[in-house]
Amino acid sequence: MQSLSTAAEYTLRFINQTNRSIFLTGKAGTGKTTLLKEIIRTTHKNVVVVAPTGIAALNAGGVTIHSMFQLPFAGFIPDNVTPQVTDTVRFENKDSLRRHFKMRGDKQAVIKNMELLVIDEVSMLRADLLDAMDFMLRNVRHKDIPFGGVQVLFIGDLLQLPPVVKNEEWDVLSQYYRGKYFFHSQVVSNNPPLYIELSKIYRQTDDAFISILNNLRNNVITPNDVAVLNNYAQPDFDLKKNPGFITLTTHNAKADNINAKALDELDEKEFVFHPEIVGDFPEKIYPVEEELKLKKGAQVMFIKNDLSPEKNYFNGKIGIIKSVSDEEILVHFPEEDLTIEADKYEWKNVKYHVNENTKEIEEEVLGTFVHYPLKLAWAITVHKSQGLTFDKAALDVSGVFLPGQAYVALSRLRSLNGLILLSPLQMNGLTNDMDVMGYASSKVKEEQMELFLQKDTLRFIFNYLKNSFDWDELTDVWQRHKLTYLQEGPRSLKSKHREWANLSEDKIKKMHTPGHKFISQLAKLFSVEQPDMKFVQERVEAAYNYFFPAMDSLVTGLLQKMEEIKRLRKAKGFYEELSELEELQTYTVIRLMKAKRLMLAVLNEEEIIKENLITPEIHSYRIKKLEAIRKNLKDNPVTLLQEETEEYEIDNYPTKKKQPKKSTLEETFDLWKEKMSIEDIARVRKLTETTVLSHIAGLVQRGKIQIEEVLPEDKIAELAKAFEDFDGESLTNLKEKHGEAFTWGELRLYRASLNDDE
Repeated sequence: MQSLSTAAEYTLRFINQTNRSIFLTGKAGTGKTTLLKEIIRTTHKNVVVVAPTGIAALNAGGVTIHSMFQLPFAGFIPDNVTPQVTDTVRFENKDSLRRHFKMRGDKQAVIKNMELLVIDEVSMLRADLLDAMDFMLRNVRHKDIPFGGVQVLFIGDLLQLPPVVKNEEWDVLSQYYRGKYFFHSQVVSNNPPLYIELSKIYRQTDDAFISILNNLRNNVITPNDVAVLNNYAQPDFDLKKNPGFITLTTHNAKADNINAKALDELDEKEFVFHPEIVGDFPEKIYPVEEELKLKKGAQVMFIKNDLSPEKNYFNGKIGIIKSVSDEEILVHFPEEDLTIEADKYEWKNVKYHVNENTKEIEEEVLGTFVHYPLKLAWAITVHKSQGLTFDKAALDVSGVFLPGQAYVALSRLRSLNGLILLSPLQMNGLTNDMDVMGYASSKVKEEQMELFLQKDTLRFIFNYLKNSFDWDELTDVWQRHKLTYLQEGPRSLKSKHREWANLSEDKIKKMHTPGHKFISQLAKLFSVEQPDMKFVQERVEAAYNYFFPAMDSLVTGLLQKMEEIKRLRKAKGFYEELSELEELQTYTVIRLMKAKRLMLAVLNEEEIIKENLITPEIHSYRIKKLEAIRKNLKDNPVTLLQEETEEYEIDNYPTKKKQPKKSTLEETFDLWKEKMSIEDIARVRKLTETTVLSHIAGLVQRGKIQIEEVLPEDKIAELAKAFEDFDGESLTNLKEKHGEAFTWGELRLYRASLNDDE
């Protein structure tokens, strides 16, 4: 990845070394998306990514705010007053949210285990929705502190898409909020996040252009700036004679009309492509138009970055369709004299769940949407151009811009050399939202960051240790569990296990007071300006050695009891009670192990990141314990024969260590190495067999798989003969020549073997 700027490096350290909430912003092209990926890759925290809309969530690799927090699509009043409701406007308040919207157990588990909440595209986040999120987090986590104690990373550019609030809604909300942006929310107004701005621009290198963009962004655009821009005004510019330019306009209908008309004027056969959809992928979050119409000669734009090592295209790169058939699209880039085959892209609809072994939050793929990452590119709206980069663009800005639209449109370009204005810019309409500009004045200066970081890191370490040795919640849960046995009759299933519950609860009770005494010791050690970290580490090590055996034995006892109970008839409810208790008990032990590792990392001056905090021992703690218990029960099955068993399976224990996020080819390769068939890989990954076969071709090209592993020798020999006159570019002619002798998949596999990278 590109080297990180100072502000980006500080953001990473604040995320991993503190619990302070951050607002991360920056001009277009400063690398906010790149930094988000690096945070997710390296953080030791349980992270959840959300966004205000389905498309934004899909692009960020997360879920929508409403689905994560099970919030209704209504305004939120941050008290218990019941506002008037009309046919067009609905509101919830604290009382109605608490009363009506019950959250499922699996969703609660994610929220309770969440440590870092990333909110992407925060410019669109309404103040009342953020307060509703805060309210839900406090309630589910039973902690009446901002966001229930979860660290929040807000990411976005407030000079881009603003929140949408109807006038009727604002009539009510204006009684509680002085503005609609996220920073107007009560939770942020009372607990401001650290404002960090990325300033190093990767998209533009032209100092004069960067200066104009900065002035435009900061509401200090000068007559001279406008005059410089208007030097690029060409009202009579002929787009037909200048291919490669995309028109940026303010209205969807105009952009759609330009594209449709230009495609219709091409005297070529039209091909229509549709997505491959597997599993659950709602239409409302389709990332591209379901129907892609193309002809030879069409001007198209890639809407994703090239994931291959070649990096042949980027999000916004424009090319021309050189040839097209039902199964192949070749795109030509005239300025580079380069032709590539467009590959399909996979979008995933995910949900989060808690891995019961590691207590880490993981993604589960619900469905996939596979389509060409292409769209017609004679025109696009300014709104839809966000996140794209253009080498050449013609701005049709005759209409009055909304705040920020001029900045968004111009900042898509790499340089002024690629700019055409179809009408001169006027000074009016170029101002930005004054609320946003006022909030921008609160950004932290780089020279202040180190001081903030040092203080916050000490506070984070103390709080992490304090929470790791605080058994209050665990003691309460064990006590409540013990009391449930008193409600059961003497002949009930649970009554036979009462003594075990009493002994276990007594064990945790004995740990409670020493735990608080140790927390008091920690508070004293951290009360000085520069705590003696070597001594702190020694005390943590001693406390760990004292507490761990008892806490570990409680996990062992719970897992063993669960293994016995799950085989008994009519024991499902009892098993689920034990399972909830075991989740908290195991989390407590894993937290203890991480606390010990944290102090070693601090003492050794290691980065506080995932690879230094989550050791293989921690990762495999529960599964290894469970395997030992199961082996013991298998070797000594007396307890299992005392009761009649039934078919009641609760046996979904993953055994693989969680790895950093892999590319889609790597995921397929892992399953291939397990000797899975293409059909099985497609089923497991929720993809079509055609898509999996394209992965196999990519792996053949990279030398990871030999073509002999995929195709029989006689077929390879036939393909070798067919490819003797292959020109290295289009497979369409070969397919037409040989018809049904070869499938498209076989042709692609053999071509990939010719281009073996190794």
